[in-house]
Amino acid sequence: MKRFWSLLLIPIMMGCTTNPKTGVEMSFQDDVQFLKQYTGVHILSGNNGNAQVLVCPDLQGRVMTSTAAGPDVPGFGWINYDLFRANENNPHFNAYGGEERIWLGPEGGQFSVFFKKGDPFDLDHWYTPKGLNEEKWDIAESSGSMVRFVKPMSITNYSGTPFDLELDRTIKLLDNSTVSTILDTKLAQDLNIVAYQTDNVLKNTGSNAWTKDGGLLSIWILGMFTPSPTTTIAIPYKTGPETELGPIVNDVYFGKVPADRLKIDDGILYFSGDGNYRSKIGLSPQRCTPWAGSYDSASKVLTLVTYSFDPSNTDYVNSLWEIQEKPFSGDVVNSYNDGPADPDGSLLGPFYELETSSPAAALAPGSSLLHTSTTMHIQGDEAKLNSIAKAVLGVGIEDIKTAFK
Repeated sequence: MKRFWSLLLIPIMMGCTTNPKTGVEMSFQDDVQFLKQYTGVHILSGNNGNAQVLVCPDLQGRVMTSTAAGPDVPGFGWINYDLFRANENNPHFNAYGGEERIWLGPEGGQFSVFFKKGDPFDLDHWYTPKGLNEEKWDIAESSGSMVRFVKPMSITNYSGTPFDLELDRTIKLLDNSTVSTILDTKLAQDLNIVAYQTDNVLKNTGSNAWTKDGGLLSIWILGMFTPSPTTTIAIPYKTGPETELGPIVNDVYFGKVPADRLKIDDGILYFSGDGNYRSKIGLSPQRCTPWAGSYDSASKVLTLVTYSFDPSNTDYVNSLWEIQEKPFSGDVVNSYNDGPADPDGSLLGPFYELETSSPAAALAPGSSLLHTSTTMHIQGDEAKLNSIAKAVLGVGIEDIKTAFK
């Protein structure tokens, strides 16, 4: 296990990486130039001012970072610069970072696609499928504000069920008019905004139907963002008795989350995004709404994620690292806060994550499932951000800022 961690947990100093030439925080343009040394880059830009999105085809078509205010300011995505410099492939997981990547679930359990049949559920035996970790994705279509990837692959789950599949992923930069429609609120003209939507399609290209007996897959979208002591995650939830809707939050992924890091208010969860304590939370299909967000009060950035969600479909894969009694009672939306993962204090990041999942994909041959995710970063005057936060999260900026005070 030591060798695994030496590759995965490349030590990184807490705080922002600086440009070695200027000595100041890395800008979006610095990130572009840095990544060009190690991988291909594809920049999305449009007609909404300074918004740009940096996509890496060689890294499974992930969004590495984005900017709402032009190339000379820091981007929003967390990037593992030291791992790029190390230039080593890690078959367990190449933790390059990026503010939106696609994986497939489940991660753990008898239908896991990260563990081989009979292996124990531990880090030594945990391997990300190659098509989601090591292999380049070719561009199938592109324009100035859009890029599309198509990736065929074959994987086998823990129970020995084979899957022949195709992933079709389109990333689109959205203009401010579209963002206003999604938010159902008028946007002030002096706000800096970058927003992009990903349409992620999972297709069964094999000759056999995917059934619960053999295990099902799901689309899993993960976003890694730069943490700070002033970042708080805010996730709305459906209120109601546990006898009808179940627990409000699943907070035992890495041990129960302490009360000073997770606060449950009426209809809203607050979760620390400081990158100092390894913890994770999740919401079930009975509790979630199609929104999650975070706010960094120092940089005045409101980050919002919305995703396709059908409340009538309650089958979601369970990713806990154990043989499960209920393999289709998983979470829909998750948030992860990084922190020391072993006794020597090594960090994978630090970063925090906002994650969403599609329902379990019971697909006949030739059929497909679509999961859409939209990420928005909005920066500006807090009074103007306040109305947006209230409209989509149900709480104001001041509520988020003071959640743990």
